[in-house]
Amino acid sequence: MGVATPVLEIKNASITFGNFRAVKNVSTTVYENEVRFLIGPNGAGKTTLLDAICGKNKLSDGNIIYHNEGEEYDLQKIKENKIVNIGVGRKFQAPSVFTGLTIFENMELAVVRERDVFSSLRSRLKKREIEDIKHQLQFVGLYEMKDEYPTVLSHGQKQWLEIAMLCVSKPKLMLLDEPVAGMGRRETQRTAELLRIIQNNCTIIVVEHDMQFVKEVATLVTVLHDGELLCEGTMDEVSSNQQVIDVYLGRGGE
Repeated sequence: MGVATPVLEIKNASITFGNFRAVKNVSTTVYENEVRFLIGPNGAGKTTLLDAICGKNKLSDGNIIYHNEGEEYDLQKIKENKIVNIGVGRKFQAPSVFTGLTIFENMELAVVRERDVFSSLRSRLKKREIEDIKHQLQFVGLYEMKDEYPTVLSHGQKQWLEIAMLCVSKPKLMLLDEPVAGMGRRETQRTAELLRIIQNNCTIIVVEHDMQFVKEVATLVTVLHDGELLCEGTMDEVSSNQQVIDVYLGRGGE
């Protein structure tokens, strides 16, 4: 068995807003092809930390080091709009597709690096990119709807479209914020299936409150509480930790 390859190293990360310390000296390493879940009560610092990885928040102390293709990047030194170009893709909690573009056109836009170019999208794409778009839409079950507008999609289907839009940009690290929020159990199970397949080619970090979903998909779980790392391990290890039960799981999640 080979040595696990680190994709992301969070080293003593702290994030402060005014006098409020939202994240306090958090350290963890996420490895290749892992699905890492960040869980914990509301206000624990989960999304705040996710925002720091993609450059939306800046650390007040510590480092976030990203590894890709033998290169090492200090993400705090790279502008938010450039981080996507080195293989870090982010999906926010609320779907953010363009309702004035068809599903296929949304996918085309995800491929195009120059995000301000709306005209002649198709002429900018290579044949293999068009084929990849078709493949990703088939993967998430939306190919037959490719010429429809996103307004016809259910909440879960919009989430899947965004996941497909991320996949087509070929990220090495995918960041997802509550991807199954608002979904029914069948849609949640389908999302779990998708992530298990995506995991073969990508490392995934997920902020989530649905503990059944976490149990189905997680490689490792990091529990945050009051901005600090409370514990880390498999879902079985975390769910039997008395501190985690006291501050989070004992209240049924939040």
